[in-house]
Amino acid sequence: MTQEHRKAKKFGMVIDLDKCTGCGSCMVACMAENNVPFRENETDKLKSITWMRVYKLTNGKPYPKEEICYLPRPCMHCEGHKGHSPCVTVCPAIATDYDMDTGIVSQIPTRCFGCRYCMAACPYHARYFNWWDPVWPEGMEKSLSPNVSPRMRGVVEKCTFCFHRYQLALDKAYAEERRELEEHEYQTSCTQACPSDAITFGDLLNKNHAVYKLKKSTNAFRLLEKLGTNPKIYYLSSREWVRRAGDNYRPGEGTGKIKSHH
Repeated sequence: MTQEHRKAKKFGMVIDLDKCTGCGSCMVACMAENNVPFRENETDKLKSITWMRVYKLTNGKPYPKEEICYLPRPCMHCEGHKGHSPCVTVCPAIATDYDMDTGIVSQIPTRCFGCRYCMAACPYHARYFNWWDPVWPEGMEKSLSPNVSPRMRGVVEKCTFCFHRYQLALDKAYAEERRELEEHEYQTSCTQACPSDAITFGDLLNKNHAVYKLKKSTNAFRLLEKLGTNPKIYYLSSREWVRRAGDNYRPGEGTGKIKSHH
């Protein structure tokens, strides 16, 4: 089944912030699925690696008027202008690229030489530098996913929308002589792990997928949309202060304040 036999996709997410409880299940599932390394002491967040990070937002008002919202932030897989997302544009090694057939911003660690230009260019802080070779506790190496290669030190890594799952689903479809995938056949680990069903994943171009309908909601917004990065992560919230905080309004323009939760 060659690519020309398949319609171009634009995979993305819609995350309902009114459902998110900030439990962090998406973070744990992401780390387990993608062999994300961790250190014995994770207190130094400048050297932590977390492809999915949950942030805590507040409306900035004192109790009892205070409101709290939790915001999961994976890689935004920005489309930019015709695939020229900020990170892809600055990478001198072509270690990251925009796939016009899936809308996924790839990351190839074996090409990366650690200049970290992409980290500087990403306005969402969604990329992480691997400062050390992963060292797994004794016996844990047996539980690592065989579908994702652990990254070596000195390279940048990030969320890939669990792209290996897409490849496995395509292989299954090929064996069954099918050209297209069903919506449920390719889902990210964070989507499946969310206990409150706050995360929905699918093809933003497919009218039959839930994300296509959800992104058209009047409560939908994207982070820092004023930058023109065209991210593929949409958020839903019925609270206006949350939507305004998502675009980082200057003091006096919005009331939301954001800080890291996990």
